[in-house]
Amino acid sequence: MPNPKRRGSKTRRDKRRTHKKLTNPAINICPQCKQIKRPHMICANCGTYNGREVIAKG
Repeated sequence: MPNPKRRGSKTRRDKRRTHKKLTNPAINICPQCKQIKRPHMICANCGTYNGREVIAKG
């Protein structure tokens, strides 16, 4: 198995890890009930998607 000849610097390590960070999920606001929801998903509060009622909520 090949082994590294020299120790990598902290800068090089950090440059390699720049893309391994978490990002916040995208958030939209439901136009009917004004609650936060994920884009392209049915609103969990009122059950609508794209202006139509998909799930009948009580």
